[in-house]
Amino acid sequence: MKAQKIAQAIKEAREKGDLKENAEYHAAREQQSFAEGRIKDIEAKLSNAQIIDIKNIPASSRVIFGTTVDLIDLSNNSKSKYKIVGEDEAGLKENKLAVTSPLARCLIGKEEGDVVELKMPEKTIEYEIIKVKYV
Repeated sequence: MKAQKIAQAIKEAREKGDLKENAEYHAAREQQSFAEGRIKDIEAKLSNAQIIDIKNIPASSRVIFGTTVDLIDLSNNSKSKYKIVGEDEAGLKENKLAVTSPLARCLIGKEEGDVVELKMPEKTIEYEIIKVKYV
């Protein structure tokens, strides 16, 4: 566990004497502070989390949190598929869009066959929603 490694690093740094100029000690304390901050952040997210079981939502062709959406970029006919997920689950390598991302915000509430516009500073991309799946 990372906390145990940090505690061990602090212990070893303390054994080296004067802590005022001990870079190892200060680095370990900084790691400890960062880890504690992450723990508090995760605890806050967990205390506010709501479990959404997509299986309990009646299937329709409407895009909502948890759905997988097949899209076609109308400018070049390229196809893509994304699952709408929470911020902590998102990752483009896994084709998972955060529900707060610009594209997901364009898609939420739309249905199969709808065309959405993703407006970006340099251009606007139009996508057609081909398929909505509740997987």
